Amino acid sequence: MSILGNWAAFVCRASVTTLSETERAVQCRHVVDALIAAAAGSRTTEGRALRSLLPRDAVADAIGMQAAVIRHTEIDDIHTRSCTTPSSVTVPAALSLARDKGEFDPEQVASAIWVGTELMTRLGVAVNGPRLLYRGLWPTYFTAPLAAAAIAARMWRLNEEKTAHALSLALMLSAGRSGRFHGKLPGRSVILAMAVTAGIRAAAAARDGVGGDPDLLDGPWLRDAQGLEVDPGMLTQNIGPGSVYAEMSLKPFCSAKQAIAAVEALITLIDEGLSPDAITQVRVRVPPPYARMIAMKAEAGSRSSTYVSAAFQMGLAAYRRERLHDIERADVMQDARVIQFAGKVEITADDALVEFFPACYPAQIEVGANGRALRKRVTIALGDPERPLDDAQLRDKAERVSQQMGGAFDAKTLITLGLDGLQDKAACKTLADTLWDVCSA
Repeated sequence: MSILGNWAAFVCRASVTTLSETERAVQCRHVVDALIAAAAGSRTTEGRALRSLLPRDAVADAIGMQAAVIRHTEIDDIHTRSCTTPSSVTVPAALSLARDKGEFDPEQVASAIWVGTELMTRLGVAVNGPRLLYRGLWPTYFTAPLAAAAIAARMWRLNEEKTAHALSLALMLSAGRSGRFHGKLPGRSVILAMAVTAGIRAAAAARDGVGGDPDLLDGPWLRDAQGLEVDPGMLTQNIGPGSVYAEMSLKPFCSAKQAIAAVEALITLIDEGLSPDAITQVRVRVPPPYARMIAMKAEAGSRSSTYVSAAFQMGLAAYRRERLHDIERADVMQDARVIQFAGKVEITADDALVEFFPACYPAQIEVGANGRALRKRVTIALGDPERPLDDAQLRDKAERVSQQMGGAFDAKTLITLGLDGLQDKAACKTLADTLWDVCSA
């Protein structure tokens, strides 16, 4: 059987009922996390601009817009081995297609989220997404059409033949490579919306009889068309028994994942009694692939730079820790203490940390204070599979995000809706309607 044939069989047959209770509970937390990101993201300046700019009359367009609103927050989940952020795509796709059909079978919706997440992360791992990110390929953007098409095929109950064509067409739409974005509204979120929408439309075309190339991945297409080397066996090996959820991470605050370990390391030292005022210098050691990325300096007017820059976020951790949960960050560049602290931070590439990457995105910091040198290494950060956020920590994250937005949404209610949303049809309908409403209001 072809690779796409194997994938199509998985998309059509997989059921979350075969997963352990632990895996299903993890999936529910990732659904909740996406719902919180949607509620918060729809209220930021950038999120409101995206909702105004992006079309949403057709369900495919609306799903693309929802994905963009969730993803731009940088509080959504991540799969580190693929460097993809699956739930920003898979959760709105499955829930909004269920709402569009008026069918709220929780097993079908949960299974659709799973198959989309599984294919998205498998492709990202197979092409070595964590390293390709720093060569200009955005793994989430590259894999989004495939995930969206897989979910649509499952929600529409396409047969395996049509599903293989849908996946093929979606792959042909994959771009992946992007440049540096400029302007008040960065194009990053806009092109992701387009990629997700394209995947839904690829599945719709296959549903209506349009053919693709079911043997697309069995030859050198990824290498010849995309310039990507891949081990084909990685795409289908052990697909089905068990899920990728055991490898998924949740972020404890708004940040690029690559900077979180460094920020946590500093927070730990401060909580152990180190005064931020005593710190004279900080050296952050990280694996070479992302050292240059998190060494970015925060720039006034560039919200994204404030969550990529490890130095700036360490300044927030030192003096305005509550603002780590602030997605908007409209005036945070005006805090002189934060800026001054960021100027003390140096980012260094360290080959000794490569052994942990990409399963983890580690950091070791060396802090000079009061004539002493303090060191702290964080290999497994809070929110990683070995240190997962539980329901209470997820609720705390949601409440802190809401507080930074002036109590913009009822975090407790949304957490409950999300955790219960895949239990029965009524709860699933409420969850789907709520996600739709928070992104459309």
